[in-house]
Amino acid sequence: MEEKHWLDYVTAFGAITTPIIILVLTNIGWKLRKSIDRRLELEDKLREDRINTYNVILEPFTIALMSQASWDSNKQNKNKNRKDVVSDKLLSLVYREAAFKLTLVADDGVVLAYNELMQFFYSQKAKGDISQEKTEHILGLYGKLLLSIRRSMGNDATKLDHWQMIEWFITDVHIFKKT
Repeated sequence: MEEKHWLDYVTAFGAITTPIIILVLTNIGWKLRKSIDRRLELEDKLREDRINTYNVILEPFTIALMSQASWDSNKQNKNKNRKDVVSDKLLSLVYREAAFKLTLVADDGVVLAYNELMQFFYSQKAKGDISQEKTEHILGLYGKLLLSIRRSMGNDATKLDHWQMIEWFITDVHIFKKT
């Protein structure tokens, strides 16, 4: 008998292990693909839920920040006090449910920005006129919330800052914006 050369052993080992390695790699690839598909499917399902939740959460702030002329121009707002409407919306069960849902379906950045905005409001004990400094802080926090929502909706690489997020509806945002 002829002695087997070490190359024959390597070839035999390769012939046995190659299908096993291919099987293992295929299994890993399949599981990875399935995980990615599941994540994308979940994101699609959550997208509409997030949009609806964001709309409910943002509505009182949108009303509070709109001009009185805009408020008065809507026939549905006739004989309604804007501050009372905002207060009623913020204290409603629908709003509380939306805030709870926000903590479940929103990205961490959105939840943190919303929490920061709400904590600022909770910390304000005095009623009445708000100073320019407080208005600037509120607008900044609101812009951060909008920017976080923008990022959570797929615009991760946005170059906008939180002031640019509110420029479209705040006439004199440059007064509040610090460069």
